[in-house]
Formats: sequence, structure tokens, C-alpha cells
Amino acid sequence: MAEVVIYHNPRCSNSRRALDVLRERGVEAEVVRYLETPLDRPALERLVAMLVDSPAALVRHDKRFAELGLDPEGYRDPSSVVELLAEHPELMQRPVVVAGGKAIIARPPEEKLAAFLG
Repeated sequence: MAEVVIYHNPRCSNSRRALDVLRERGVEAEVVRYLETPLDRPALERLVAMLVDSPAALVRHDKRFAELGLDPEGYRDPSSVVELLAEHPELMQRPVVVAGGKAIIARPPEEKLAAFLG
């Protein structure tokens, strides 16, 4: 199998479960703790380009999003999503798994990873 990368937040239960699913399947993945090592703009652009889902799906509309006074309609296209996540990496949906030149948001992990990894 091609190299697998998981953008991981250890505080997130879905992210931890995704990592467990990968390990149970014998998949060795590079684990990127994106809050400790935020992605720069070029890396975010590559990730958004590989995303199977819409770019808007990569943005968390959580409490922090609301605290910033952001409008979900303003973050639908790739460039606005990249700009937002470059400035606020905590708003990136997780976990994101990359394999074979494609990226998915693995929520729920068991279902999404089974379909994605085959």
C-alpha cells in the first residue's frame, strides 16, 4: 500500500479511533500532530487538492469558529479554506487520512477508513 499519513489530534476521540483502526489493519502511518506542527500554505493547498470531500468539509464549525465570529458561507472554496486553516489550524477537521494521492476526513473512522483503504 502507498504511504499513509494521518493528521491527528490526540485529544480527539475520532482521531484516536482512526489511529487504532489503522494499526488494527496493520497500516503503518506517518502521524502528523497538526496542532503542534501546523501545515503551511503550500501543504494545506496540496491537502485541499487531494480531499475527496468538499474543501468546506475541512473546516470545523465549532465553538472556536463561533468565537472568531466567522460565517460558514465564507469558507467554501479552496483558497478561503487554506487561508483560514493557515491562520487557525485548530479549525481543521480531524482526522484527515491521506493515501494514494487522496485525502479523506475519517469521520466516523471505522466506516470511512474501511471504504477508503479497501
